Amino acid sequence: MKTNLISTLALSIALTLGAAPSWAQSDAKEQLTIPLTDPAKPGSLKVNLINGTIHVTGYTGNQVVIDAVVKGSEGESKKKDEQAAGMKRIVPPGAGLDLTATEENNVVKVSTKFVNKTINLNIKVPQKFTLRVGTINNGDIIIDNVNGELEITNVNGNITLSNVSGSVVANTVNGTLKANFLGIDSKSPMAFSTLNGNVDVTLPPAAKFDVKLKSDRGEIYSDFDVDVDKSQPQATRSGKDGMYKVSIEDWVKGKVNGGGGEIMMKNMNGNIYVRKTK
Repeated sequence: MKTNLISTLALSIALTLGAAPSWAQSDAKEQLTIPLTDPAKPGSLKVNLINGTIHVTGYTGNQVVIDAVVKGSEGESKKKDEQAAGMKRIVPPGAGLDLTATEENNVVKVSTKFVNKTINLNIKVPQKFTLRVGTINNGDIIIDNVNGELEITNVNGNITLSNVSGSVVANTVNGTLKANFLGIDSKSPMAFSTLNGNVDVTLPPAAKFDVKLKSDRGEIYSDFDVDVDKSQPQATRSGKDGMYKVSIEDWVKGKVNGGGGEIMMKNMNGNIYVRKTK
């Protein structure tokens, strides 16, 4: 336990203070390799940003490798000190990169104190890994070649999942959501939603699942033969101040290849595409 704690602290310090001094450069860069406590077992990654892009790739290694780039602030670049004309600005070590990574029992957590600067992360993880990944502004989330439970959130950007397996819950507000599956867990429910953008999901031809689909201002398309539930839409009744409101639930529900775990797809402005791998 003491060894693991020392390792965790060392990793945190290495990334937080490891940035080299910057000489008239706008970007700060750093790489960190994080060993897992038990490389023979699956692990998990948790990372959330305020500003920036997160790109996670599964590879054949057994460590987590983080490449971080902090984009220079435009506001800072416009502020010029006339008295320093002709001089070089010296940035203290670690001033450009304030990122902390910790590992304990195969759980890798990545965090940053940056609010106004954009930080872009390229992260390599073992292929069998659980992900909890999110960002808010100025970036997309891209996941490649990962097999596991994936929970992905964005606010002002796209989500793209390529060659993934397992189960996914993905949500963005202003952006498209695209996923391409190599395989799914037929017993696990999945959900894909966005407010403004298309939802585009590609699944293996033999995948067995139930669908629950709703697009408020768009169309729904499918390559699969969907056995649509043609029963009457369910009505819900709510009361307030002596008055009652009746709402009709207009979800499209059905089964594909006999059915399985439910896959929900929902958006407001955009289309929904349920594709079959060609």
